[in-house]
Amino acid sequence: MTDLLTQTAENYVDNSLFAGIEWRVDHGGKPLFHGCAGVQDLDSGRPIPQNAIYRIYSMTKPIVSFLAMMLIQRGVFRLNTPIQNLDARFKSMKVIDHNGHIEPATALITIEHLLTHQAGFSYDFTLGCPISAHYRNSQIIEAGYRDLSDMMGALAELPLVFHPGSNWKYSVSIDVLAHIIECATGERIDDLLQRLIFDPLDMQDTGFSLPLDGHDRLMSIYGSRSLSALPRLQPAPHVLTPADLGTSHPTDDADFRRGGHGLYSTLDDYMSFANMLRTGQTPEGETLLSPALLDLATTPRVRFGKEHMRINDEPFAGYSWNLLGRVMTDVGVATYPTTLGEFGWSGAAATYFWVDPARDITGCVMTQFLGSQYPIGPDMQTAAMAMMA
Repeated sequence: MTDLLTQTAENYVDNSLFAGIEWRVDHGGKPLFHGCAGVQDLDSGRPIPQNAIYRIYSMTKPIVSFLAMMLIQRGVFRLNTPIQNLDARFKSMKVIDHNGHIEPATALITIEHLLTHQAGFSYDFTLGCPISAHYRNSQIIEAGYRDLSDMMGALAELPLVFHPGSNWKYSVSIDVLAHIIECATGERIDDLLQRLIFDPLDMQDTGFSLPLDGHDRLMSIYGSRSLSALPRLQPAPHVLTPADLGTSHPTDDADFRRGGHGLYSTLDDYMSFANMLRTGQTPEGETLLSPALLDLATTPRVRFGKEHMRINDEPFAGYSWNLLGRVMTDVGVATYPTTLGEFGWSGAAATYFWVDPARDITGCVMTQFLGSQYPIGPDMQTAAMAMMA
């Protein structure tokens, strides 16, 4: 059998599109395909180290969202709990439209709105958004040194871009969720993740700062723009120049914690999380989330119809949104091999994972390039599916 995964990855590396790529695909929770291509760092030519560490950016979101579902299971809050009950700064939110008109929000933001990106928040990098410039001026993403609660204070002073529950926009809502979790529990989000998810799943190298030997294992990151900058109206050249992360992603700040990005992880650590999402259980049989709550988390919540889910100019054909991330609901318009109910998410530096319950397949692809125009995740998923024929 031709090793299409290695072939696909090496083609990306040989064409100077990515410096180093790792992948793993499991069947029934057991490793099936596993490999790497390229180097850790282009300047030194160092090979990819064992247990290489990656900035997983938005692949932080499913982990924090899963934690929220665990807390719902424990009765800490409910999906319909208004977040103003836990932080009064979100009590009197305003909404701004594309004409600059500002009016009071007609609904309260709930936990479900945060999980489904229906709260009305946005991102610094969202094209055509009337509030994005104000996010950048307030350094909502850029100021990684700012405490999470202080970040929320700045965010709560800015208007929403639609009335809660009336629309969908990919946003900082999971950062808000992390803060609300802290308010509800009286514990820091990093401590909760460590105790409730990372320790039970033996995710030893996952956290908001690097482990003691982490600098030696951290993959170099490339790309032409920062996370807080608007994407160019025309695609930027895909060049392997070192990315400037500014202050948005510190490596050793003990107070740095977010919900929508910020975690460092390894391929094997993230696969431990992905494989747990098949059953809600650890390999030892400890239940983190009951079957009923797992079904609730992975069932489609927001459907997009013919418009397709879209983040700026990137379409996600056939996908809807559940309480953890994307979920396939229309295979008839999908652009790569998938099945009904396949779910997962990706990160800004071109990391990607999927869980295919119908085939009992999990997969993860790790690399480091901000602003990639190349669908490396779907391409690797396509290669994996072809190798299973």
